[in-house]
Formats: sequence, structure tokens, C-alpha cells
Amino acid sequence: MGAAPNQRYSCALPDFAIFTCENGWRINQKWFRIWLVLPKLKAAFYAQPGSGAPSQPVRDWLLGLPKPERVEIGSDIQAVQFGWPMGLPLVRHLQGDLWEIRSNLGNRIARVIFAVEGDTMYLLHGFIKATQKTQPADLALAQRRWKQIKP
Repeated sequence: MGAAPNQRYSCALPDFAIFTCENGWRINQKWFRIWLVLPKLKAAFYAQPGSGAPSQPVRDWLLGLPKPERVEIGSDIQAVQFGWPMGLPLVRHLQGDLWEIRSNLGNRIARVIFAVEGDTMYLLHGFIKATQKTQPADLALAQRRWKQIKP
């Protein structure tokens, strides 16, 4: 049975459960609630079809970036997963089913183009933005990839 997005769960722990808090206090409680918030969207990288193991261009692009930039883009992707639907300044609609995550990396700007179908966001194309407007070639590439995988 699947979990509904943002559904909260609680669980009961046995009588002998003892917890040590950060301040050193020890807690022995019969009932202790753990709240778990699940993302609204699962993230899936576009997998380029072909012979052998499929490559994942967006994942490969992310792994090629310096760690602080990967962390920033990853946290923006995670914010969309938990907060969808969203708008500016983090997310902007491009055209049709395509949206972009707008990540500010300090001295440069990154974009991840994605589409949403059901409870999954498909990460289609990632790039460092060089001009004010998103290039038509980047949009065309994301659109082509989306047509390949659209359920």
C-alpha cells in the first residue's frame, strides 16, 4: 500500500524505550510520536536510451559540478518535490508540460528543466545559463526528451 503525499504517520514505541536528548536529558515514554512528511513528487532522471547501460545526462551534469553547487541545486529540486505546485522565484513555467527550477549559484545561474506526470517529476535537462533568455536549443532538447518518456 503506497503512502499518500504529505501524509503523517505515528508509531508507538515499547515501554522500555529510552531516548537521550541533545541536552543530555533521558526520556522514558510509553508513547512517542514520530511525524514523517513525505514528498509530493518523486524525482526521476531522464535516462538516455541506447546500447548498454542508459546514461542520465542531468545526473552526469550534476556530478560534474562543484559540491557546493550540487548541494544548492539538489536542495532546490528537493524544495520542489515537497512544495509542488510552486511558482516564482524558484519555479517558472516554460511551455506546455515543461517547467524550470531556477538555482542561484552566486556568480552564475543554473537551470533544471523538468516535467510532471502524476506523482513524478522527470528531470530532463540541466545547464548553466549564459544569456538572459533560455536558449531555444535547450527547450527543444528538453521537449524531445519529454516526448521520449512521456507515459
